[in-house]
Amino acid sequence: MTEFAELADLIHQNLREIPDYPEPGVLFRDITPLLANGEAFAKVIHTIARHYDGRVDAVAGLESRGFILAAPLAIELGVGMVTMRKAGKLPPPVIGVDYALEYGTARLEVRPDTIHEDQRVLIIDDVLATGGTARAAIQLVEGAGGSVTGLVMLMELLGLNGRSRLEGHDVEVMLAY
Repeated sequence: MTEFAELADLIHQNLREIPDYPEPGVLFRDITPLLANGEAFAKVIHTIARHYDGRVDAVAGLESRGFILAAPLAIELGVGMVTMRKAGKLPPPVIGVDYALEYGTARLEVRPDTIHEDQRVLIIDDVLATGGTARAAIQLVEGAGGSVTGLVMLMELLGLNGRSRLEGHDVEVMLAY
């Protein structure tokens, strides 16, 4: 998608790369400089909103950096925001999905009353890595009766092959490593 590809340079220029964080051998890409640059952050949100305008009824942000992206995007689109959180962070009732991590498992939860039957939901997060969290988010949206319009991520770590876990879904990424 050319409108998203145009953001790749902007996002790359506003990232901070931190070697060996959070553990040796990992190169962490920090989006806080992008968030601190009001003009760049606004351009990212406006571009995503233009692409999905009229096609979604809600934006689901994945904990935690996905929240930072989902809130202004939902406002720009004039729709609600759904928070998908790690286990035990939302008050009941919740529905949850367990998913595999590289070492162990995790759980993603949502309040079922925040997604309505046949609601078109856009899932957003900062990074697509193994695809486990994104796959769990898809299962939660569908389990609550909604449909996934697409997934949008700022970055994709190609070596981890996360996109393969999202087959059958529209996945948009602005920057791939």
